[in-house]
Amino acid sequence: MASLTPSNVAPPFHGPQPGQQEPLRHKTLQPLPVDPATQWYGTQTPPVVRRVTVDQSSRWISRGWEDMTRSLGISLTYGLAFVAIAYAIVLGLRQIGMTSLVLPMMAGFMLVGPLAAVGLYDISRRHGSGETPGWRTTLSAIHGKADQLLIVGLVMMMAILAWMMVALLIFASFYNQAPPSLDSFLMEILSAEQAPLFLLAGTVAGGVIAAMVFTLTAISLPMIMDRDVSAVAAMATSARAVMKNWRVMIGWAAMIVLVTGFGLATFFIGLAISLPLIGHASWHAYRAMVD
Repeated sequence: MASLTPSNVAPPFHGPQPGQQEPLRHKTLQPLPVDPATQWYGTQTPPVVRRVTVDQSSRWISRGWEDMTRSLGISLTYGLAFVAIAYAIVLGLRQIGMTSLVLPMMAGFMLVGPLAAVGLYDISRRHGSGETPGWRTTLSAIHGKADQLLIVGLVMMMAILAWMMVALLIFASFYNQAPPSLDSFLMEILSAEQAPLFLLAGTVAGGVIAAMVFTLTAISLPMIMDRDVSAVAAMATSARAVMKNWRVMIGWAAMIVLVTGFGLATFFIGLAISLPLIGHASWHAYRAMVD
């Protein structure tokens, strides 16, 4: 008979006894990888972003012109509202003695132009679907999307405030004085020795801010007017579309600056036509790039 020694004695059994269930063991679940293309869309399927050509983009203006002439009364009313807002800004700055901010505000006006044109997107959308647009339908469409439009508007306003602060800081770094009036700015500041570097710094800084805003809003506002989508998802789609078609979109951004700049150079009168035209054309840019 073998002796029971520690070397040949089975270790005690710590598992469940017959008839008992094995206790549950907690497992650490690893998070599933998130697809960058879908993380902003929740349960919605991200829209397909198409690649466009320069030839396609050249037709956006002509189609925008067709929409504007088909609804000339509403479009020109929008345009005249832009003119009135521009004059109100200039007169307000003059009233408080801040005419030196007119030029930065004109640049900021270009940033918020897409938000002011949301009604024009709805007009073009209705033309495309064979409907007859009107003031009631357009205002109703804007009201239904007000919450998401407000979010994009806040992003734009933050960009304008950032641009104004940067513009003042750049001026202070080149000129040891308070910003002068607009007349003095054109006659004295731009004729100073440091004016070329000052203009270069302002152009680069403004260009960076404008590029960021353009990337987020190039098609996000038309998309919000067209679909039941959040502002974040719309801005993410806009960024995808701009990056996928960055060569074409650089040309499109230059066209927007050129047409809007014409409106500003005519003492804002040209905005009555240029901004509605860009608004309608932007709708066709959205439809061309997003399925």
